Amino acid sequence: MGKTKAPPDAKLIIGLIYKHAAVKDKVLGILRTHFGEMDFLSRELDFNWTDYYYPELGRPLKRLFVSFKQLISQGKLSGIKVYTNKLEKRFLHKYKRRINIDPGLLNLGKVVLATTKDYNHRIYLGSGIFAEVTLFYKDGTYRPWPWAYPDYQSKEYIAILNSIRKLYQERVENGA
Repeated sequence: MGKTKAPPDAKLIIGLIYKHAAVKDKVLGILRTHFGEMDFLSRELDFNWTDYYYPELGRPLKRLFVSFKQLISQGKLSGIKVYTNKLEKRFLHKYKRRINIDPGLLNLGKVVLATTKDYNHRIYLGSGIFAEVTLFYKDGTYRPWPWAYPDYQSKEYIAILNSIRKLYQERVENGA
């Protein structure tokens, strides 16, 4: 029988999709207060991979990624998604979201995203939250699973996540 043990802490990553920079800036401030110092903030990217968000958020949309210096227990992902859903609600305008906040975990072997949507490749975590392993690491880079969202399959997103992985790897190797 195998012995149970807690997995290593992981890197919290959060992707934001938004139209208005002022809302994004307020949310970043709240995330910094809640999760601590950020150690990575991507450049702002155009988000035109789908029109799914247009009715709620408007257009044109932007995307950026952040990660946090403090590593977290992998078991906290569902609670973090519940928190970010509440944060999205704080910024509703006329019952519509003004920002989409997507938390996930990154470690040396994979990128896991949290979602409220069930599907055949997702695992239930509790509290209405599911997890999806979106990318796996092989031959020096993250690679997408067939079900990964098209934007997460892009070279640009993968390059960003590889950069965050380097920060995580340095942190793990230095034991900090």
